[in-house]
Amino acid sequence: MPKFLVQRWHGMHIVWALVLIFILIVVLTWYEWVLGLLGLVLGGVVGAYGIMAERAFRKDFNDYVLTLSHRIKSVGNDVIGNLPFGIVVFNEDREIQWHNAFTSSIVGKSSIVGEQLAAYFPALQQPIKDKETTLETSISGRTYELMVKPHERIMYFWDVTERWTLKKKYEEEKLALGIVMMDNLEEVAQGMDEQQRALMLSKVTGEINEWALKNGLFLRRLSSDRYMVIANLASLKQLEQSRFELLDEVREITLDQKLPMTLSIGFAAGIDNVIELGHLVQGSLDIALGRGGDQAVVKVGQRQSFYGGKSNAVEKRTRVRARVISHALRDLIKESDNLIIMGHKMPDMDAIGAAIGVVKAAQLYGKEAFIVLEGINPAIQKMMEMMKEDERLMKLFVPPEQALALTHKRTLAVVVDTHRATMVAEPKILQATERIVIVDHHRRSEEFIDDAVLVYMEPYASSTCELVTELLQYIHDRVALDVREATALLAGITVDTKSFALRTGSRTFEAASFLRRNGADSVLIQRMLKEDLEEYIRKAEIIRHAEIYKECIAIAVADAGKPVQQLLIAQAADTLLNMTGMKASFVVGMRPDGQVGISARSLGQINVQVVMEQLGGGGHFTNAAAQAQGTVGEVAGKLRKVLKDLEEGEGLFI
Repeated sequence: MPKFLVQRWHGMHIVWALVLIFILIVVLTWYEWVLGLLGLVLGGVVGAYGIMAERAFRKDFNDYVLTLSHRIKSVGNDVIGNLPFGIVVFNEDREIQWHNAFTSSIVGKSSIVGEQLAAYFPALQQPIKDKETTLETSISGRTYELMVKPHERIMYFWDVTERWTLKKKYEEEKLALGIVMMDNLEEVAQGMDEQQRALMLSKVTGEINEWALKNGLFLRRLSSDRYMVIANLASLKQLEQSRFELLDEVREITLDQKLPMTLSIGFAAGIDNVIELGHLVQGSLDIALGRGGDQAVVKVGQRQSFYGGKSNAVEKRTRVRARVISHALRDLIKESDNLIIMGHKMPDMDAIGAAIGVVKAAQLYGKEAFIVLEGINPAIQKMMEMMKEDERLMKLFVPPEQALALTHKRTLAVVVDTHRATMVAEPKILQATERIVIVDHHRRSEEFIDDAVLVYMEPYASSTCELVTELLQYIHDRVALDVREATALLAGITVDTKSFALRTGSRTFEAASFLRRNGADSVLIQRMLKEDLEEYIRKAEIIRHAEIYKECIAIAVADAGKPVQQLLIAQAADTLLNMTGMKASFVVGMRPDGQVGISARSLGQINVQVVMEQLGGGGHFTNAAAQAQGTVGEVAGKLRKVLKDLEEGEGLFI
């Protein structure tokens, strides 16, 4: 018996009781010794009986405790063995040392002691972390949650099939909203009579309705060229698996038209707030349109996916948007104290030329304007040599630190030739002002300057200089460019179109004509574009080591030990594309700044923008680029993997 129990029930109070009896006997003996003797005999009997009773109590108590321990141990073993969840004990080698009966019933064997843990629990094939880990695995068609405690080398698992099924059903039934838009209806229908237009719309509408019916979508027409789609997440996943085949089907049934009809689709899901979901749907559609149309953009939570994009952007035949944007830009210039114009890091002639055009617009209304420029790279070196001949033009260029000091709340920041905040010459300027304007001709990427007050993005345009030239024609009644200003704008168009050979439309030549009328010097442009003999030899060396992929794609990797300018990488890609039988070209090289540059070119049968986006870059349908970290060999390996994955997915070629 525990000592504290002995003290509690047989403590000092018993001793004091016996002492009291003894004193009473002594007193009694003093008065009557016969009675005292009798009391002494009776006290001795009581004392002996107490001792014997105490011994018997301790023996019975110990026997009871032993019996109770045995019963508890037996019940405990029975409970652990028949718990409604599994318990597995394993050793350092992840071999099973013990398991309960529930484990046997799940794996279908009476004993799996001595076998490897991963043989019965596939989720544990990967190394186990040092801290407590919770995993999910599937055994015999049911889902189990595992809780592994590496330090104790014990694992608990229980059946969560019903919970997992309910969770999956909840996720699949989440609301998904979409918008389907005929993105070039006006261009396709121009010149058609009412009967032809109605017949074409009937074909396209029928195809859209059939697509919605097949995929279980609720479709509601909002206007002549726009539909709203209500679906759930399960239906949206099905559409993504089919890679939005509706895009190809509509394009194919309208191939007999001069311009085939194309669709732009925006979808959003994964958010419970319907209002926010509606904003995300419109944002997805805007991205699809900003990337040139004929594609679908899906936003699910933080994930954004792109599908389609097999058609080049169609040139708009009307200049209404250019006029509206120019008037809005004019009002913003008038309301601002000054202008800060900046292009992307490592600017090219298109960025510098467009910036000079925007400065001219500001000067027409008496506003002070500056261009952010950090150093001169080889792509603009000869253009800047031309600028140095005019001191007035050179004063326009300021370093990023000075530009940031000139920026305040009423400064108008104009971003040209890019729409990504991380690519601008000085990102801090965007936080220093509340007025941002974007003028760009690239296809819209996932990263975007969201707080811009005016956005003019037209992927069909050959260059940003073309867009700025059109804006100049409407922004003021009397626009007079001097020779260097007009030449800079025309040089940007010339470089981006490869001397008017690629991505040129009627509006490109109209812009070039306007610049020529204002004194643009084509001979001066040719002097800017002349190549250095040493650089030409280096470019030839890069081309000499080109490999041919799929018989029509050239991939060239520059020597990792010799840094290459981005301009030279781009020129090598242009030259490779001109080789017989080539549909696309990719050139990878280490730049002087330590990053690996990639230039991609195509003739329109491969969307190189999609390829470059997989590597963190972007660009146009036929002209794109990216910068990546790592070695030249690693980046070239990633490029080949992306090409392989795209080929196995929706296909490389259009």
